[in-house]
Amino acid sequence: MQLLNTLYVTTPESYIHLDNDTLRVEVEKTTRLRVPLHHLGAVVCFGYVSVSLPLMHRLADDGISLVLLDSHGRFKARLEGAVSGNVLLRQAQHGLGRDPAFALAVARNCVAGKVRNCRQVLLRGSREAKVPEDAELLARGACDLAATLRALPTASDLDTLRGLEGEAARQYFGALTSLLRASARASFRMDGRSRRPPRDRINALLSFVYSLLMNDCRSAVEAAGLDPQIGFLHAVRPGRAALALDLMEEFRAFADRLVLSLINRGQIGRDDFVEREGGAVLLEGDARKTVLVAYQERKQESLSHPLLSEPVPFGLLPHVQARLLARTLRGDTAEYLPYLVR
Repeated sequence: MQLLNTLYVTTPESYIHLDNDTLRVEVEKTTRLRVPLHHLGAVVCFGYVSVSLPLMHRLADDGISLVLLDSHGRFKARLEGAVSGNVLLRQAQHGLGRDPAFALAVARNCVAGKVRNCRQVLLRGSREAKVPEDAELLARGACDLAATLRALPTASDLDTLRGLEGEAARQYFGALTSLLRASARASFRMDGRSRRPPRDRINALLSFVYSLLMNDCRSAVEAAGLDPQIGFLHAVRPGRAALALDLMEEFRAFADRLVLSLINRGQIGRDDFVEREGGAVLLEGDARKTVLVAYQERKQESLSHPLLSEPVPFGLLPHVQARLLARTLRGDTAEYLPYLVR
């Protein structure tokens, strides 16, 4: 399994087009970048980027996703070629998606993976905290998440399970600010999770990184031959990639750790955001490039996987998990096992 690159085009008024077997990026008719197509797994365009029609055709033919986001990272559209994968696998997915017991079992494990990995973030922070009050708050948050993990097996339906997940998220985000260095807390104070739009700087940064992670999880689901629209934890709605959202849950803690690192290292500061009318806070300017570079570097880092005999780059973990989910849908494995941080 090869980890291909994602090309992020962020410069306004860029023009990307096909040049033989190469993608060329031009700004004001000056070539800024050439990338061989065989190195790419996806092309993500932010804001006002023009794409030539021949390039669109070639990307579709080569199975390279073209994703269009607005200038602040919100999803707009996705271009893909013919659907690949075994139709029998998708039939099984659609059928099992209507099986309440199966859907609950998969959804429960998705939530368990998320809560367990988030708990590891708090435990690690508690061990490394230099202030006793921070260590105590983080340890208490980890205990709360442990209680949620114990309660998950008792959830008899999806609504109850989603309620447990929501309460765990509230407890987790309530403790997250204590993982920031003291000098950054005033600028990155967080009053719970806010979206559409984010209401503070840390929520804006989280939303931006989550959008990158979501794109990778959707690509992994599709590469495994699954239908991204039919999920188990997230309700099926028109235009919503519910299965990709399900898969994303166990990886949110990785995105959170990246956000915390960017703030604690001073790579992202208070002046890298803008507040819009109505209270929306958005990531601006070169800060987006800083986040994109850090995210791509994170995808190259190797992690151990309990079911594989060799290290796996983080960028491939969603693909591994999507294939494990496909095996569960085929009946080759008894249950879907999420990836757990050691």
